[in-house]
Amino acid sequence: MQKTRFPAVVTTFIVSYAFWILLTWSFSAQELAAGAVVSLVVALFSARFFIHERAFWLFSPLKFAYAVIFWLGVFMVELVKANVDMAKRCFTGCKNINPGIVKIPVDIKSDYGQAALANAITLTPGTITMEITEEAGQTYYYVHWIDVAKPSGKEAGDAIKGTLEKWLRRVWE
Repeated sequence: MQKTRFPAVVTTFIVSYAFWILLTWSFSAQELAAGAVVSLVVALFSARFFIHERAFWLFSPLKFAYAVIFWLGVFMVELVKANVDMAKRCFTGCKNINPGIVKIPVDIKSDYGQAALANAITLTPGTITMEITEEAGQTYYYVHWIDVAKPSGKEAGDAIKGTLEKWLRRVWE
């Protein structure tokens, strides 16, 4: 059996206990005690599956600041811009859409960072990350894009990712 690190167990316990409280929404002593016991058992048996070996990396003030700036600032701006663009396309009856699938290179090495970028792209209207592949040490996303204006990988990647990749690299690497 693989040895589980203490910070991973603590982090899994905290997340599980918070989830328990949100699900039960009961603050009686019995419910809180039962939640603590269940969360501890879950944490002991599953921490190695859920938490990266650097479990407390986000508690670094600089990393946390980058994460807040990204999610509340950069991502929200990109999300609003994409929503306005899609609303214009819908309300003006725009007929000049050019949907297609593009292959874009990604320079983030962390699995968590790649997942966050793929989800950010998918949450942005007009784009859906369909697949993540790795070829010759380079990660690529296959993205369905509502208006393939730039079919080449690098140019399309710059248009789709914008500044998201730069900020996520600061958070996750």
